[in-house]
Amino acid sequence: MHILVIGGTGTVGTQVVKELAARQARVTVLSRDAARTSTHPASVKIVEGNLLKAATVRTVFNKADAVFLLNGMSQTEATEGLMAISGMREAGVKRVVYMSVQDADKAAWLPHFGAKAGIEEAVRRSGIPFTILRPNNFFQNDYWYRDALLGANVYPQPIGDIGLSRVDVRDIAEMAAAALLTDDHSGRTYNVVGPAVETGASTAAAWGEALGRHITYVGNDLDAWEEQAQSTMPDWLLYDVRMMLDHFQKAGLRATADDVETQTRILGHAPRSFTAFTREVATAWMR
Repeated sequence: MHILVIGGTGTVGTQVVKELAARQARVTVLSRDAARTSTHPASVKIVEGNLLKAATVRTVFNKADAVFLLNGMSQTEATEGLMAISGMREAGVKRVVYMSVQDADKAAWLPHFGAKAGIEEAVRRSGIPFTILRPNNFFQNDYWYRDALLGANVYPQPIGDIGLSRVDVRDIAEMAAAALLTDDHSGRTYNVVGPAVETGASTAAAWGEALGRHITYVGNDLDAWEEQAQSTMPDWLLYDVRMMLDHFQKAGLRATADDVETQTRILGHAPRSFTAFTREVATAWMR
């Protein structure tokens, strides 16, 4: 089976490519910049292109049996997703696995969630056999906070006190591979989650235990967070992320027991824990 991976150079996509290659799938990655794909296995084919260009959309899907579709946060996220689905329909793609976000439809006023919810609907109406994966917040997002954790002993992401069922991207990759390589998940939508609810305070505590130091959670002040973050994000992204954080603080993003049970059955193992992740990363950082 020939699988085309869209979004194969980011945090999740890189792991999806790795997982598919390990299962001996024939993988092609679409990338705007081939230089970003240097870490992929040698067996993976790289194609340069852009989903905002008709020439790419009209050609890149032609030899693909299945597509993993991941559109990262951008001002053109929805357009890129819809262009891709239209291209798949024209090319006769036999299967698509779309990566959305947990509960996208329940907070569709958020720009990132709303883009995902709209693309989900297009996937469902496309006529292409599909699986939709809806991951929670990634453990691996915390790589961004290495300097704050090691240099200032603080955890700076204000995720709040209700909590998120955060997930390891390796579990997302395994779920994607299962959905791409078998017929068992057609028409299904799965939340992809971690085994426990993590709050800002519990996240800081887990990092503190792993690093062997006291880590302070900076708290839930979004004005202070925005002031700190504005030098590192464009204005549109800063607004979107702040609105998501506000939503997490007010509503959380929590899995159900059924979510965890279903994921465990598909993976063949329990979801990876945040505690195990922090210990693994702390060991690598301390080297």
